Amino acid sequence: MSAAVTAVVLAGLITAAGPAAAAGPACTPDILRLPALTDGPAPAGGAVRAFGTGGLLAGDSVGLPAYWTADHAVHAVPLPEGYVSGQVLAVNAKGLMVGTLRRSGDYQNSYGFTYQRGASQVRLIGGGTTASAVTDVNDSGRFVGMEGGVAKEWLNGAVVRELPVPADAHPSTRIVSVDGINARGDIVGTARTSYEEDDMLRGKTFPVVWPAGGGYPPYSLRVWTEDDWTVQTIAAGIDDRGRVVGHEDLSHRDWQERKPAVWKKPYDALPNDPGRVKGYDHVTFDGLSPATNVAVGSAVTFVEGYANFLHAAYWPGTGAPLALPHPAGTSPDSRSSAFAASDDDRVGGTFYDWGTMKGGAVVWSCASKQAYAPQ
Repeated sequence: MSAAVTAVVLAGLITAAGPAAAAGPACTPDILRLPALTDGPAPAGGAVRAFGTGGLLAGDSVGLPAYWTADHAVHAVPLPEGYVSGQVLAVNAKGLMVGTLRRSGDYQNSYGFTYQRGASQVRLIGGGTTASAVTDVNDSGRFVGMEGGVAKEWLNGAVVRELPVPADAHPSTRIVSVDGINARGDIVGTARTSYEEDDMLRGKTFPVVWPAGGGYPPYSLRVWTEDDWTVQTIAAGIDDRGRVVGHEDLSHRDWQERKPAVWKKPYDALPNDPGRVKGYDHVTFDGLSPATNVAVGSAVTFVEGYANFLHAAYWPGTGAPLALPHPAGTSPDSRSSAFAASDDDRVGGTFYDWGTMKGGAVVWSCASKQAYAPQ
């Protein structure tokens, strides 16, 4: 990272380019570093991955699923016996949380759960007997994820539909993840096609949108790279207007690339690439706001295949993605990522200071007024 960028990061200032956009509701720019759970399998770390109502935040702390209340107090989601780690991935307006857990000695599989704030225990999807993941929930109580390799939507704990592969997809296509559900009930996921032809491995990974209610066929979203097994195009979420964000991921040995992608209805065009954060080679989009066109993620530069420079990225919906500042007084060799954005101009994510070897969950308040273009 250049000295100029470091100076901006340390000061936590906005450059002469000004804020990304005027914040809608009144707010005060701030970077809140949230407290961590004292015990967990990881020595440090944590992330805000979802915003609830009434000041509720959800995510993970020291490797455990956790949430924070309006007074910023941290609370552990109770783990069933035999489970040792996990994360909350989403929470709705009624305090219903969803996420994944892992068992001791079984770190290859995840197990989906739901948890109502204040309850004494979680509810494991499928009773915890089948590998699963629950990744998002809307305010109507519909939640989505995978169970036993099958993409599903649940309501009140019961499966209401299995999400099919698009009819126009190759016969080898399967759904590999379900990545989001919006207020209306539109769902986005990621599918993978893989087959051999002429002694060559062929295929692609691409997003799929299932319209709410199941009365319409799913859409196969177009991708830039159609036939390269080293490339995946992954969805990260869908907003209330049906806009989908994600990124193209090229990983082959020491060569790594990340390219942000945005799809809009009617899903008949290639995705838009909003560009890069100045000074960084790549950007991922890992979350978005429900209704304000904001997408967030990470700006990254790889060195010999490793993400040596990592910085929380903020895109207001137009122009190039911007950076979110690190807390004042922290080490120049600090790293951050953003995973969630709210309609009241907050961004949630993670921050790690390599100088002090400390990190954890963070929230950028009034994020549009903090976002800047590094110099």
